[in-house]
Amino acid sequence: MTENTGNPFDINGPHFDADLYLQKLTKECRLKQIMDHEEEIRRNTQVLHSEMQTLVYENYNKFIAATDTIRKMKSDFKGMEDSMDLLEKNMDSITSFSDQISSTLQGTRQQISRLSSVHALLKRLQFLFKLPSNLKDKMNEGNYSQAVQDYIRAQRVLNQYGNMPSFHGIQKDCEEIVEELKSQLRKQFHRRDATTKSLTESVDLLLRLKEPAASLCEEFLNHADNRLSEELDTLKDMCENDVIEFVDAGSSGFLGDLCLIVASYSDMFINRPRSDDEDLIEDVDANVMTRLDKFILNNMNKYFELTKKRMEDVSDTAILVRALDKFYRRLQAMNILCNGADFASVGTEIVINAGRKQCRNHLNSLKQHLNETLAKVRQTLATKVSSESDGGLPELQALLIMPTIEKVKGILQDLSVFLEPDLSFSLKPQFLETFCVDEVREGLIIGFLHHLTAVAAGFCTRSDVPKYPPTLLLLLSKMCIEFKDTSIHYLLSTTDDTFNVHEYASSVNALTSEQDICNEFQRAGQDLLNHYVRLQGLSISQMLRKSVETRDWLHTIEPRTVRAVMKRVVEDITAIDAQVSVLYVDSDGQVDRSSDSSRRTHSISVSRHQYRSNWSSYTPSQLDSSLVSNINKLFSERIEIFAPVEFNKASILTGIIKISLKTFLECVRLRTFSKYGLQQIQVDTHYLQLYLWRFVADENLVHFLLDEILGSAVHRCIEPVLMEPSVVDIICERG
Repeated sequence: MTENTGNPFDINGPHFDADLYLQKLTKECRLKQIMDHEEEIRRNTQVLHSEMQTLVYENYNKFIAATDTIRKMKSDFKGMEDSMDLLEKNMDSITSFSDQISSTLQGTRQQISRLSSVHALLKRLQFLFKLPSNLKDKMNEGNYSQAVQDYIRAQRVLNQYGNMPSFHGIQKDCEEIVEELKSQLRKQFHRRDATTKSLTESVDLLLRLKEPAASLCEEFLNHADNRLSEELDTLKDMCENDVIEFVDAGSSGFLGDLCLIVASYSDMFINRPRSDDEDLIEDVDANVMTRLDKFILNNMNKYFELTKKRMEDVSDTAILVRALDKFYRRLQAMNILCNGADFASVGTEIVINAGRKQCRNHLNSLKQHLNETLAKVRQTLATKVSSESDGGLPELQALLIMPTIEKVKGILQDLSVFLEPDLSFSLKPQFLETFCVDEVREGLIIGFLHHLTAVAAGFCTRSDVPKYPPTLLLLLSKMCIEFKDTSIHYLLSTTDDTFNVHEYASSVNALTSEQDICNEFQRAGQDLLNHYVRLQGLSISQMLRKSVETRDWLHTIEPRTVRAVMKRVVEDITAIDAQVSVLYVDSDGQVDRSSDSSRRTHSISVSRHQYRSNWSSYTPSQLDSSLVSNINKLFSERIEIFAPVEFNKASILTGIIKISLKTFLECVRLRTFSKYGLQQIQVDTHYLQLYLWRFVADENLVHFLLDEILGSAVHRCIEPVLMEPSVVDIICERG
C-alpha cells in the first residue's frame, strides 16, 4: 500500500507526477499507443466530470429535502409539547384514583386470596374426579397426546394420595385406561399404513408413560424393516423401467424413508430431550446405537445389491453415467446423516462394477464384430474365384483393420463420459485407477488385442487338411503385421491420452508394454504365414504325389510333351505369386526378374544342358559314384524345408516351392523308372526350371532340388539314358 501510494506514475495517486509519467510514456510506447492512451484518458475525464455533476445534483436535492424536513419538525414538535403536558395531567389523575381504590379494598384482599386458593383446589379435585371419564373420551376420540398429558399432570397427586379411599378408585381406573391406551399405541407398529410420523408420536407417548425403551426400539425397527422391504419390492418391479427412473424412485422412496426413520429413531431414543412434566425416563441402553447401525447396514446392503444388478443391464453409457452420478450424490448425503457409515466407498465399488460391466459389454461387442468380420471375409473368399479375389484382397485387408480401429475409437469415446469433471465420482482415486487402468486399458484394449491374437492363432491347426481358405491365413498374417507396425501404438496412445493412464496408474510395471503386444502379434503373424506356406505347399505336393503314384513309369511311352500336372503346378504358383504380391512386396534389394526372363532362362538352360549331357555319358559304375557324391553334397548343404518364412513375397514363394519340390523328390525316390519314364522326369524338371526360378529368392535352391529329383530318377532307372538337351528344349517350348 505504501509503494502504491508513493508511486509518481499512479495517475490516481496523490503523488502523481505528470512530467515523469509523460516521459515514461514516450519512452515505452509507440505513437499510436500514446494516441490511444490519450483518447482513453480523455474519455475517462469526461466520465468523471459527468459523474461529479450528477453527484452534486443529487446532494443538492438531498440538502433541499433535509431543509424541508427540519422546517416541518419545528412545527410538529410544538404540538407534541402540548400533548405531553395534557398526558402528564391525566396520569396524575389516574394515580390518585388508584390510591383511593387500594385503600378501599384493603380489608377484603386477604379474603379474596383465600377464596381464590380454595377455588383452585376445587378445580383440581374436580379434574381428578373427572380424569377417568376424560381419559376414556380422549382415547375414544383418538386424542392420545392430550390423554397422556392429562394423566401425567395428575400422576404425582395420585401416587401421593393413592392410599386414601377417595383417590384409590380413581387411580385404579386411570391405570386400567392407561394400559388400554398403551395397547392402542402399540397397535400402530402392526399397521401397514402407519407412517413414520405417527409411529414417532406413538413411541414418544409410550416413553412418557414409562414404557421400556429397549422393547420400543425393537418394535420400531421391525416395523421400519417391513416397510423398507416393501420399498425394495417396489424397486424390484421397476428394474425393467428406465435406470434414471429407478435411481430417482430409490432415492425418493427407499433412501428417503430410511433417512426419515434414522432421524426419528435418533430423536426418540438417542437425542431425546426430557419434558418438564416427566420424571427421569429409563436410560437407553448402549445397544441402541448398535441396533440402529445393524438396521441401516442390513437395509443398505439389500439396496446396494439391487442397484448393482440394475446398473449391469444398461447399454447406453451416457444414461448409465447420469444414473450413477445421481446415485452417488445421494449416498454422500446418506454419509452425513448416518455417522460412522462409509456408504460412499460402497457406492464407488458399484460405480466401478458398472464401469467394469460396461467395458466387458464393449469387449464382447468387439469380439462379436471380429467374428462377423471374419465370417464376412470367409464368405467373400468362398464366393469369389481366385482370379477375381486377387483384386479384392486390399479391400478385404482394409475390412479386417479399419472398421475394428474405428469401433475401438467409438468405444473409447463412449467410455470417456465416465471422466466428465462435473460428476460426483470422477475425481475419486480408487475409481480413476481401477476404471482407467485396470478396466479400460488392460481389460478392454489389451484384452481385445490378446483375443485378436488368440483368434488368429486358432486358424493355425496342426492338421494338414485345410479347414479355412489359405487366402484367409494370408490376410490374417498381414493384419497382424499391420497391427504391430501402426495400429497397436495408435490404440494404446489414444487410450493413454484419453484416460490419463500414466497419471492414474500406481506403477508403470502394472501396465502391459506396447513391445510385449507387438511381439505377440509378430508371433501370431509368423505362425499364420508359416501355416499358409505349409498348406499351399502341401496342396501342390498333393498334385505332384498323385501324378507320380498313379503313373506306370516302367511302361510309359517316349515323352512328346510336358505333363499337364507340371503346367498346373506353374499356374498355381503363378496365381499364388499374384495373390501374395498384393499384400507382400519383395524384400529390400530384390529385383523383379520376370522382365528379363528370356535372357536368364537361356543361360540357365545352357547350364542345365551341360549338366545333363554329363549324365548321358555315365556308365552304371560312374552313376553310382556320382550318386554317392551327391548324397554327400546334400548332407553338407542341408536345406530346411519347413523353415520360418519372412514377411516378403520371395520368401513365401520359396517356402511353397521347397515343400512342393521336396515332395516330388521323395515320391521319385520311391518309384522305379524305365528309360522313357526317366526322360519324362527330365522334361518335367526342365519345364519347372524354366518357370520356377523367378519366384524364389535364391534360384540355386530350385536348381539344386530339381537336380536332386533328376538324379534320384537316374538312380532308380533300369536303363538310365537321358534325352538330348535340344529335344528337351523343343518339347518344353512347345508345352
